[in-house]
This record gives sequence, C-alpha cells and structure tokens, in this order.
Amino acid sequence: MNSPFIQLLVLIFLLWCAALSVPASVAAERQQDTPFSRETLLELARGLAGQKYHPPKASLPQALKDLDYDAFRALRFRPDRQIWAEQRRGFTLDLLPPGFLYQAPVEINLVEDGQVVPIAFEPELFDSSQTGVDLSGLSGLFFSGFRVRYPLNRPDVMDEFLVFQGASYLRAVGRGQLYGLSARGLSVATGAAEGEEFPRFSRFWIERPSANATHLVVHALLESPSVVGAYRFDITPGVDTMMETEVSLFPRRELHTVGIAPQTSMFLFDAANRSRFDDFRSAVHDSGGLQMIAGNGERIFRPLANPVRLQVSSFQDTNPKGFGLVQRQRGFDAYQDAEARYEKRPSLWVEPLGDWGPGAVELVEIPTRTEYNDNVVVLWRPKEPLQAGTAYAYRYRLHWSDYPPDDIPLARVAGTRIGAGSVAGARLFVVDFEGGGNGSPALELSSSAGAISRVNRLSLDSANRFRVSFEFDPGDSDVAELRLMLTLDEQPWAETWLYRWSR
Repeated sequence: MNSPFIQLLVLIFLLWCAALSVPASVAAERQQDTPFSRETLLELARGLAGQKYHPPKASLPQALKDLDYDAFRALRFRPDRQIWAEQRRGFTLDLLPPGFLYQAPVEINLVEDGQVVPIAFEPELFDSSQTGVDLSGLSGLFFSGFRVRYPLNRPDVMDEFLVFQGASYLRAVGRGQLYGLSARGLSVATGAAEGEEFPRFSRFWIERPSANATHLVVHALLESPSVVGAYRFDITPGVDTMMETEVSLFPRRELHTVGIAPQTSMFLFDAANRSRFDDFRSAVHDSGGLQMIAGNGERIFRPLANPVRLQVSSFQDTNPKGFGLVQRQRGFDAYQDAEARYEKRPSLWVEPLGDWGPGAVELVEIPTRTEYNDNVVVLWRPKEPLQAGTAYAYRYRLHWSDYPPDDIPLARVAGTRIGAGSVAGARLFVVDFEGGGNGSPALELSSSAGAISRVNRLSLDSANRFRVSFEFDPGDSDVAELRLMLTLDEQPWAETWLYRWSR
C-alpha cells in the first residue's frame, strides 16, 4: 500500500479536494449516493413527527463550553477552506464551530447533482490559536451553523451577508447594512406562562449553486418536542436581500401558541422614553416600530416600547398583506453612535404568499435595561390551534431592507415624542408624519381609557412634515390603547398610528 503509484493517487485525490475548496472529509463521503429533494425532506419530517422527540446527545467538551463571547469569536474558520471559493459559484460558505452558547450539534450537507454530500467536522478547519483551546485534542466535535458570503457591496470582496446559528435563528443584511434583528424558523409559546420552547434547525442541505449564481437554495429540518418542520429558503442577496420561504409543519401535539415567521429585535429607548436612560445617545434600538398592512389594506404603524412590565399586544386580522419590525430613522444623527451604527440596521418585512386565514400579528415587548438583550418579538399566530397528525404549509417572502417594499403614497409616521403635560399626571404626545401630499387632513383620535385634550395640528412645510400633538391624562388607568387616523375626503391620508401607554 506504500508504493509510489498509490502515493501518487493519494496526492492527486488530496489536490483535487483542495481545488474544490471542500474539506477532504466531504469528498470522501461522495460515494454514498444518497438522493435529496424537497419531497425527501417532507417525507423525513412527516416520519419524525410520528416518533418521540429525542434531544441531541452530543456532549461538548468543557473547554468549549467555557469560552466567553470574545474567545468564541476568536475561534475562526480558515479562509482558505471556504467551500466553493475557487469555483466561481457566486457564493462561499464558512462553517461555524461549537462553543459558548452554541452547544447543540448541527448537521450540514451539500447537495450536488441531486445527491447528498455530508460535511464532517475537522479541527484543521478552524484557527483556535487566539482561544487557548487545542481543537485537535478534543473529540466528538460538530458544527453549530454556517455563514454565507457574496460580493454584496463590491465585486472583488466576498461579504458575509447571512448566518444560520442557534436554535432556528438566522440573520441577514442587504447592501450597506450591518447585522441587527433576527428571523426565526418558528416560535412556540413565546410570552406564555408555561415558558417558551425553542425549536432548532438540526440539519441543513445546501444546494451547490451554478457558476456565477445570484441566488442560493438552503433546506433545513426543524425539530422540537412539539413539532417537526421542513424549510426551503431561496435566497437572493442585493440592495434588498430576499428569501422565498416554504414551510411545512408537522405538529407532534396540539399547538395553541405557535408563531409563524417570527422575528426578534432590540429596543432600549428613543424620544418616547428617553428620560428613563442616562445616555449620551439620541436613541438605541435595532428596530423602532412594527409596521403592518392588514388584510383589508389598512396601513398601521406601532412605535415600539421598552415597558416596565412584559406586555403582549395582539392585532387581529385575516390574510395579512405584510408585517415586520422596521428601522425608519436612517441617519447618524438619529442615534449618535459611532460604533453600533444603528442607522445601518435592516428592517425585516414578512410578505405572506397566499392566504394565511384568520389570526393575529402578535407583538411581545420585554423590559430591559441593556442594549445587549433582544427584548421584542413579532410573529403571526393562527387563530385555530395546529393539530397533531395534520400538515400545515406556509409560504412567505422575507425582505431585509432599509424600508419595506410598500410604495403607497400615504404619509408615514416619522417620529413619536412623549413628555410632561400641562397638569400633574398628564403626558404630552407629539406625533410627526412625513409625506402625504397636499391638503388638510381630518383627524380621528381616540383612547381606550383616560382623557384626551389640547389637540393641535401643524404643517411643518420646510420638512414636508405634518405634526399632531395632544395631551393624555390616564386618570386611574394603568394601560391605554391610543389610536390616531388622518383622512382626506374620507380616504386614508396617512398610515394609522397606534400606541400602548402603560405606567
């Protein structure tokens, strides 16, 4: 077996693997000839849903569990091992190691010519020199996810624009943006008293793109004690990064509090609650508001809050046209943070494809004193529980962009400010709208509790803004829902402004 001929064959094999920019352990698995398609994934998910859930058994070495945030970030995938780097396929992949918070194993496969090509973990894929951990001395290691690169901002630079890592979380950016909020594959019991369950993407199948491709297809299997899911993401990066998403869910039990197309973000403060934070910055948040287009076409904007106590808001609807957490303030002066650059964080818009039926867009807001905790969740909750033994399908498009793709010429909420009113206990609200064209709109303002007074409106011509101010006296109420509509000739002149005030 040590003849020069055999050694030459081995050398040729290793050089071939390197030319493909794929770990040798991947190429060694090619002979398995396991077919893959969307149909095989659906069959797998359906079969697993009829079985008892088995949590992951892999045990992570303590040295990796003990890594802190900075040390884990220093555990880097080697650039010369990026998958497809030398094939000019438009995209490259980085594999992500386990450690820190990411302790569950994730199986990653490529799909080439309809066949599964598993990727096995190799310590040599990672540079651990800055962590003090010798990966080569550890056993039973696995991946925790992957990131994707594409020439998003310059044709000669492969920018990271997408990452799948942790439970069913994924993050993406469009051109010129920085990572901010996250999408999730599914949520179960978010905000519920019994505690949240976190389904996870346990296996991925990534289709090899064609030469100089501009889109990438990723398949994923989602698993939890309550549900199994089969996902397909058709991803197109660009000025706006879009993901055509197909979801098939197979509940293991009846699901009363499931969340479809969930997303999570951070909101600390802005001009509405600025007085609670001793901070040099003007605002601190990854997202500033919830934007919606209801099934009847009404356009709604709800500024986010950082409440004193957890609060859940439910917006009943049928067949929503779109919803998402948005970052409308896109200038540096809105935040004054030269490091975090919150003005570069993306908005994330969910565009349902097909009818979703009755349900509600649900907004969960959790108190926080720090910008390092995601404390806002938005999701679609179907009206009827999902039943065990039944398959459910959802299709939607995710838009990672500066603004949601909605060009209806209505005035938009440009800012909400709150301060002390003219009498003890009253609060002064100032709501600015931008755009909307000419005319003097009629005003409809209401509150579910307390009293409204001193209503004024003013056109700020130099800024193309229309301002509405009013005082709200809550009296003995602890919570009140406020609603402001502007109409012209009995037609909407602006999107509807909603706000939940709470003590």
